[in-house]
Amino acid sequence: MHLEIITPEKKVFEGDVTIVTFPGADGSFQVMNDHAPLVSLLKDGQVIYKSKESTQQVTITGGVVEVLKNKVIVLADGVA
Repeated sequence: MHLEIITPEKKVFEGDVTIVTFPGADGSFQVMNDHAPLVSLLKDGQVIYKSKESTQQVTITGGVVEVLKNKVIVLADGVA
Protein backbone atom coordinates (compact mmCIF):
# COMPACT_ATOMS: atom_id res chain seq x y z
CA MET A 1 0.00 0.00 0.00
CA HIS A 2 1.23 3.52 -0.77
CA LEU A 3 1.62 6.08 2.03
CA GLU A 4 2.09 9.85 1.77
CA ILE A 5 2.60 12.10 4.79
CA ILE A 6 2.23 15.76 3.87
CA THR A 7 2.40 18.98 5.90
CA PRO A 8 1.69 22.51 4.64
CA GLU A 9 5.47 23.03 4.35
CA LYS A 10 6.70 19.79 2.74
CA LYS A 11 6.18 16.13 1.91
CA VAL A 12 7.55 14.23 4.91
CA PHE A 13 7.36 10.69 3.50
CA GLU A 14 6.22 8.86 0.39
CA GLY A 15 6.61 5.15 -0.22
CA ASP A 16 5.20 1.65 -0.01
CA VAL A 17 4.42 0.24 3.44
CA THR A 18 2.82 -2.89 4.87
CA ILE A 19 1.10 -1.42 7.95
CA VAL A 20 0.53 2.03 9.47
CA THR A 21 -0.52 2.95 13.03
CA PHE A 22 -2.25 6.31 13.57
CA PRO A 23 -3.04 8.44 16.65
CA GLY A 24 -6.78 8.70 15.99
CA ALA A 25 -8.98 11.25 17.72
CA ASP A 26 -10.80 8.38 19.48
CA GLY A 27 -7.74 6.17 20.01
CA SER A 28 -4.98 4.64 17.94
CA PHE A 29 -5.78 2.40 14.97
CA GLN A 30 -3.95 0.47 12.26
CA VAL A 31 -4.40 0.26 8.52
CA MET A 32 -3.20 -2.67 6.44
CA ASN A 33 -3.35 -3.57 2.75
CA ASP A 34 -6.92 -3.69 1.29
CA HIS A 35 -8.38 -1.73 4.22
CA ALA A 36 -11.91 -0.38 3.79
CA PRO A 37 -12.11 3.28 2.71
CA LEU A 38 -12.09 5.77 5.58
CA VAL A 39 -11.46 9.37 6.56
CA SER A 40 -10.44 10.10 10.16
CA LEU A 41 -9.23 12.95 12.34
CA LEU A 42 -5.81 12.54 13.92
CA LYS A 43 -4.55 13.97 17.20
CA ASP A 44 -1.00 14.77 18.27
CA GLY A 45 1.10 11.63 18.32
CA GLN A 46 3.20 9.19 16.34
CA VAL A 47 2.45 7.77 12.92
CA ILE A 48 4.33 4.46 12.83
CA TYR A 49 4.81 2.77 9.47
CA LYS A 50 6.48 -0.48 8.54
CA SER A 51 8.01 -1.38 5.22
CA LYS A 52 9.74 -4.61 4.24
CA GLU A 53 13.07 -3.08 5.29
CA SER A 54 12.34 -1.16 8.50
CA THR A 55 9.95 0.49 10.94
CA GLN A 56 9.89 4.28 11.09
CA GLN A 57 7.85 6.92 12.86
CA VAL A 58 6.91 10.56 12.49
CA THR A 59 5.46 12.67 15.30
CA ILE A 60 2.59 14.82 14.00
CA THR A 61 0.62 17.66 15.56
CA GLY A 62 -2.83 16.56 14.42
CA GLY A 63 -4.37 16.25 10.99
CA VAL A 64 -6.54 14.06 8.79
CA VAL A 65 -5.99 10.68 7.12
CA GLU A 66 -7.74 9.28 4.04
CA VAL A 67 -7.57 5.61 3.02
CA LEU A 68 -8.82 4.66 -0.45
CA LYS A 69 -7.82 1.80 -2.76
CA ASN A 70 -4.51 0.99 -1.01
CA LYS A 71 -3.47 4.65 -1.01
CA VAL A 72 -3.10 6.37 2.37
CA ILE A 73 -2.75 10.15 2.50
CA VAL A 74 -1.97 11.91 5.78
CA LEU A 75 -2.52 15.68 5.80
CA ALA A 76 -0.68 16.61 9.00
CA ASP A 77 -0.93 20.02 10.63
CA GLY A 78 2.80 19.79 11.28
CA VAL A 79 5.59 17.54 12.50
CA ALA A 80 7.35 17.79 15.83
